[in-house]
Amino acid sequence: MTPLDWFAAFLLVLHIPVPLYWLIVHPFIAFWRRRGNAAFWFAGLFSWGVVFFLLYQFRHDLLHSAGAPLPAVLAGFALVALDVYLIAGAEKALGLRRLVGKTELEGRGELVTTGIFSRIRHPRYTGMFLSVLGACLMAGTMLLWIVALVWWLLALLFIFFEERELRARFGPAFDDYARRVPRFLPFRFFPRND
Repeated sequence: MTPLDWFAAFLLVLHIPVPLYWLIVHPFIAFWRRRGNAAFWFAGLFSWGVVFFLLYQFRHDLLHSAGAPLPAVLAGFALVALDVYLIAGAEKALGLRRLVGKTELEGRGELVTTGIFSRIRHPRYTGMFLSVLGACLMAGTMLLWIVALVWWLLALLFIFFEERELRARFGPAFDDYARRVPRFLPFRFFPRND
């Protein structure tokens, strides 16, 4: 594996487990909230363990940057840089505990609608999408593109569960926020008819 493959693998290990983690937690949030840190550890160890194992097992089939064209590699790095920018903005607005979901598991915290969250509802997930796309461009094979597509679908599913939970916690305040602020991009492709 080349250094570029290792970098792409790092990005994948960092981001690919997130949908699995939240698909374990969000549909059963009431159950996990009664168990304190158990969800954080169980879902985290399970998700990252499974993904790390699978990436390691299939690394030669998933990662092969030797033939990646330079424009694709540069575009991949640009997407990763955007991810870092979005994550930094989300961390600034939320703080680290909220960024990693600790307060969500505790059922605490208020709805954040300032900073980067005034332009995008899910900047950290947008960043994840960009980084995984960047990894595919840098060291992707057809199999990695297929894995990324399945991952994006799972991520959209867990975001649906997260928004359902946010609606339950914050009610009309979240509905109003969702009407005003786009989910992933700081603009809407189609204007709303509200």
